[in-house]
Amino acid sequence: MARLVTWSQYQESIGDRSGLFELLAGAWPIDRALYPGSFVDLSPSTAIRSVTYVDTDARAARFFADAGLARAQLAGRCRPGAGAEVRFLRADYTKPLDVPEGSMDLLISLFAGPLWGECHRYLRPGGWFLANTSHGDASLAALDPTLRLVAAAQHDGDRYRLDTDRLGEYLNPKRPDTADPDRIRSTGRGIAYTRTAFAYVFQTP
Repeated sequence: MARLVTWSQYQESIGDRSGLFELLAGAWPIDRALYPGSFVDLSPSTAIRSVTYVDTDARAARFFADAGLARAQLAGRCRPGAGAEVRFLRADYTKPLDVPEGSMDLLISLFAGPLWGECHRYLRPGGWFLANTSHGDASLAALDPTLRLVAAAQHDGDRYRLDTDRLGEYLNPKRPDTADPDRIRSTGRGIAYTRTAFAYVFQTP
């Protein structure tokens, strides 16, 4: 049987991202979010009403199978109205998910792999895409002409801030020849930029 891993234990390695999602939910009308590759990171549910978590890991499946455990982990940590719906899919996000297309306000890609190509269908028009460069998703998003950068997320430990000024200073490759979608996908790595952030927020048309 898979060993039970809790959110509080996972935070010891990744930190607490709750502050990031509080900022996002405060800045934009985000009611429903999709988090592929989530493992047991419950932080979006501290700020967002409905979050669908997706992972293939048996430990994540075991954690989310106990609804009482997830509720206990979130107790006292949610904004008003947040955390009302916590849903988990043990699934491969590269294959069709049991999620209605165009139903999500926010798509989350943090250290999960390049998922924009497979999962953008679930995001509503005008929705937001949060991604970092770990596996190239933010780099691919930056090269997608349909997406507009609206914020860069910076952090100091567990304290986050959204930078919405001078966005033109972000996502400028140190080496322009690396800004090649095929190369990013084949290597699974993001581009090195002249100014970096923890993650980037893009908006769809």
